[in-house]
Amino acid sequence: MTPRHRRRHIAVALALVAGLGVALAARQTTPPAAQSPVAAAPPDLGGFVEIPGGPFTMGAGPSTSPGAFDNERWSAGADEGIVEVPTFYLARREVTVAEFAAFAQATGWKAEPRALTAPPALPVTLVAWTDAVAYTRWLSASLAASPATPPRLAQLLRDGWRVTLPTEAQWEKAARGTDRRVYPWGNELRRDRATFESAGPTPAGARACSECAHGLADMAGNVWEWTRSPYQPYPYDESDDRRGLDADALWVMRGGGFADPARLIRTTTRGAAEPGARRPFIGIRVALIRR
Repeated sequence: MTPRHRRRHIAVALALVAGLGVALAARQTTPPAAQSPVAAAPPDLGGFVEIPGGPFTMGAGPSTSPGAFDNERWSAGADEGIVEVPTFYLARREVTVAEFAAFAQATGWKAEPRALTAPPALPVTLVAWTDAVAYTRWLSASLAASPATPPRLAQLLRDGWRVTLPTEAQWEKAARGTDRRVYPWGNELRRDRATFESAGPTPAGARACSECAHGLADMAGNVWEWTRSPYQPYPYDESDDRRGLDADALWVMRGGGFADPARLIRTTTRGAAEPGARRPFIGIRVALIRR
């Protein structure tokens, strides 16, 4: 890489961390009236939110969720199962058109042209699973190289963490929390917390959700989000996620999209698509995990 190209990559990473931000929203703060004068500020992770490690209940079925599909059921004898997920971090919002366009421009990635020309604040769509993986690898390297990366995030990257797509279990835990909620904000449908049954998506992060399990925006509706898990029947087991990939794998996507009915935006709903699929309702949310 020439010095000119290296400077260009660093400049892009600086802009992304500063606000244009490669799927990393500005850090959410507590309203002044609720702040404690002695409380320490949380470490700046550039828009990543910590999802604590530990067990959670995954899956759903007729006895636990009336709207559940067959592929959400854990087994023939149980609707749900317990999965242990180590601590990880998930972006507060989806990747925007502007952020994905910065990646395509910096790398020369051959993206679907329509993915780059939509309004910049909208979540990027028309991205294949392979596009999403390439984006996360570039983002991880860019943040590791940039002097503008928040210190705590930079330290995690030096310690061996990396930006990638979340697994299916990580995504569901972040959306569902540990109390088996039907929607990210609770068990009752709320139209002010998600974009669904609509003609198009809303800007990424525009619908704040303080009631959501981890304060993440758009975990229901707006656009489906790729995961790094291949589609397989439950029970979920991350250790076998790489088996059978010599066949034509489908990759799990989660969250539902802007045009979908309420049944498809529940925390346990599972979707899947072939890795080359570029659809106007599939997008990206990035995670930070330990290698």
